[in-house]
Amino acid sequence: MNLFRISWSNLKDKPLSSFLSGLLMTFGITIISLLLLLNKQLDDQFRKNIKGIDMVLGAKGSPLQLILSSIYQIDSPTGNIPLEEAEKLTRNPMIKTAIPLSMGDNYRSFRIVGTNKKYLDHFGATVAQGRLFQQDLDVVIGPRVAQVAGLKLGDTFSGSHGLDAEGEVHADTKYKVVGVLNATNTVTDQLILTPVSSIWAIHDHHEGEHHEGEAHEAGEEHDEAPREITSMLIKFRNPLGMMLARGINSNSKLQAALPNIEINRLFSLLGVGVETLRGLAIVIMLISGISVFVSLYNSLKERRYEMALMLSMGATRAQLFGMLLLEGLVLALLGFVLGIVLSRVGLWLFSSSVSSEYHYNLAAFGILPEEWGLLGVAVLIGLLAAALPAIGVYRMNISRTLAED
Repeated sequence: MNLFRISWSNLKDKPLSSFLSGLLMTFGITIISLLLLLNKQLDDQFRKNIKGIDMVLGAKGSPLQLILSSIYQIDSPTGNIPLEEAEKLTRNPMIKTAIPLSMGDNYRSFRIVGTNKKYLDHFGATVAQGRLFQQDLDVVIGPRVAQVAGLKLGDTFSGSHGLDAEGEVHADTKYKVVGVLNATNTVTDQLILTPVSSIWAIHDHHEGEHHEGEAHEAGEEHDEAPREITSMLIKFRNPLGMMLARGINSNSKLQAALPNIEINRLFSLLGVGVETLRGLAIVIMLISGISVFVSLYNSLKERRYEMALMLSMGATRAQLFGMLLLEGLVLALLGFVLGIVLSRVGLWLFSSSVSSEYHYNLAAFGILPEEWGLLGVAVLIGLLAAALPAIGVYRMNISRTLAED
């Protein structure tokens, strides 16, 4: 007697109830799996990009906005700050490194960021083709920029004012691609990087003020006008450097934001919604278990004569019990497989949306360790839901059941 074939036939005989039970299980698993995937992807991206950055120095405003714009490149900057004042504050012996950033332009929505080699070193970005920028209007591009925007070594292009592709084009000056970076799975993959002095030269209203062929570090001046940058990424020599933030916020016109504090606060706010959705998914899975129980209980009542006949023909009660357990197990496994597939479809759709707007790639579709635990929970619910009505097999009176029917 092929128990699996009989179990599958029984499920097909009740397509509506089987479909409902499987659908509920699928929905619950899809939601939990998708939340696990998104949490892993977002946590990896946030933690990887923030690593080694202890403080961000920028203009007054929202500290979270300053963090998001300067580290993750997913928000508008809070404004510009005087380079001279920023450098004076970063001469403190507690500060190990200070990396300048100057933003405000883009090319086809990819942000053009003025900085120096320390920025590349910080993220472990190395040149795959060409060389590093050495003079004004030299740029190195991340691999995602090269792929999506179609830029390659030697290409020239004009940036657009602002952080979206609709800004006014700086048609009178052109950047030149001198290098393409290796992929690092960090924010550098989707940036166009150039010396800070390039940003000053582009926005200079006087022609011929930039000096071609001469390398300019962040601290050098193009002319006598006071220079500005957007922010500085700062690393402390030791944890005591955190005390500088309060003094800067209280006694200067600049703002010091601590990334770890702001990102933890952001995740705690998001966590409330995530936990609510996860709780809802667990409830849906439990309801699916109840649905399996009701379905098999009603099925058992309807098939009492059939089962009594099978027992009279030599089948054991243990075999019938196992047959009903198999029905619950099949529904649980189908729900798990479909849920895993649908969660990947959801992740792909979410990644496509994020990729088009922020250029982050979140499409990692591997099975997470937590999802194997989710499989165990689904199987347990399916087996328990099937076991409760299946116990009735052991209480069945064969002769009475056959006589009644």
